Amino acid sequence: MKALSPLLVFLILYLATSIIAQDFYAVPIAVAFLFSSIYALLTLKGTMTERIKIFAKGSGNSTMVLMLAIFILAGAFAASAKTMGAVDATVNLALKYLPEQTILPGIFLASCFISLSIGTSCGTIAALTPLAVGIAQQSGISTPLMVGLVVGGTYFGDNLSFISDTTIVATQTQGCSMKDKFRTNIRIVAPVALLMLIIYFFLGKQATTLTHINEVNFWLVLPYLAVVILAICGMNVLLTLSIGTLLTGIIGIAFHSYSIFGWLAAMNEGMMGMSELIIVTILAGGMFEVIRHNGGIDLIIKALTKRIKGQKGGELSIAALTCLVNVCTANNTVAIITTGPIAKDIAKRLHIDPRRSASILDTASCFTQGILPYGAQVLIAAGLSYVNPIAIISHLYYPMLIGIALLLAICFHHRTEK
Repeated sequence: MKALSPLLVFLILYLATSIIAQDFYAVPIAVAFLFSSIYALLTLKGTMTERIKIFAKGSGNSTMVLMLAIFILAGAFAASAKTMGAVDATVNLALKYLPEQTILPGIFLASCFISLSIGTSCGTIAALTPLAVGIAQQSGISTPLMVGLVVGGTYFGDNLSFISDTTIVATQTQGCSMKDKFRTNIRIVAPVALLMLIIYFFLGKQATTLTHINEVNFWLVLPYLAVVILAICGMNVLLTLSIGTLLTGIIGIAFHSYSIFGWLAAMNEGMMGMSELIIVTILAGGMFEVIRHNGGIDLIIKALTKRIKGQKGGELSIAALTCLVNVCTANNTVAIITTGPIAKDIAKRLHIDPRRSASILDTASCFTQGILPYGAQVLIAAGLSYVNPIAIISHLYYPMLIGIALLLAICFHHRTEK
C-alpha cells in the first residue's frame, strides 16, 4: 500500500477538506496535487537528486510535453476567438434560424454545436444559460428543464471537441489520434444525441418564443469551423490550433474587434488561463511516475484485473475507476489525467484498442461530471439561472443516457482477442 499512498493522500486531502469546507472548489486542486507530490518524493529511496529525477521523468516525458503544448495553444485560440466575438456569433448562428415550434431541440442542438466548436462546457453554459432562461420565461417552458438541456448538450461537445481538455488528455494518455477517437466516440454518443432531439421535439412542440436574435457575422464563426474541419481531416493538432489562432487574429483585426496588441493580449490571457491545468498535469505526471516506480501501478492493475477475463472486463474497470475518481475530484479533466496512465496499462495488458480506452475515459468522465450537483458546470448554470442544482440534475437526460450507452457499448461490442 505504500506505493499507492500518494494517490490516497491526494484523494483524502482533496475529498476530506472539500467535505469539511462544504465546497468542492474551496480547495485548489493544484495545491492538493502539490502536497501529494511532495509526499510521493518522500516515499522514494535514494538522494533527493535521484528522487527528483524520477519525478521529472514523469513530468517531462514526450507525451506530457505535447499535451502541455496543446493546452497552451488551445487556450490562446479559445481566448482570442472569444474576445473577437466568435462565441456570440456562433450562438446567434445556431439560434437565428430555429423554427419557434422546435425551440427545445434547437437550443439543445445549439448547445451541442457551440460546445463542439469552442471546446468548453463551462463557456457554453455561460453563453447560453441567460438566453435559455429568457426563452423559458417567454414561452412558459420549465426553467429547470431549459437549463438542464443546455447543460446536457454541452457534454456532447466536451466529449467530442478537438480542443476540449478531456479529449486532449484522453487521446494523449492513450496514444491515439483525436480523429480516430472522435470516430470511435461518436458511435457511442450520436444515437443518444439523436434520441434527445426527438424527446425534446415532443416536449417543446407547443412552445413559442419572441426572443430577438442579433444578426450573424459569418466571418467570426470561421475560425471555429476551420479548427473542426482541419482536425477531422487529420491535420496535426498543434498545426490546426496554430492556424485557428492565426485566423482569429486576421479576422478580428480586419473587423476591428481588437488591434494586433489586443489580439496578443487575448492570446496571453488564454494561455495564462490554462496555468492551473498545466500545473496539475505536471504534478500528476510526476506523482504517477513515482507510483509506477514503486510498483503502485502494477498493484492497481492486478487488483482491477484479478477476476477480470477479457477486454470487456478491462473496459468496465477503466470506466468504473474513472467514475470513482471523478466523484472524488468533481473535475472530469483531472479524473482523466489521474486515471489515464492506469487505463493505458490495463488496455495494453488486455489488448484493448487505444481508441476504445480513450473513448471510455472521456465518456465515463462526462457522464459522471454531468450528474454531480457539485460539479462546476451545474453550479455555473445554477448561479446564472437562480435554479437549485438538484432541480437541474433531474433534467440532465443526456449525461445520464450516455452513461447507459457507454455501458451497452462495452457489453455488446464485438472484440477479437489477440
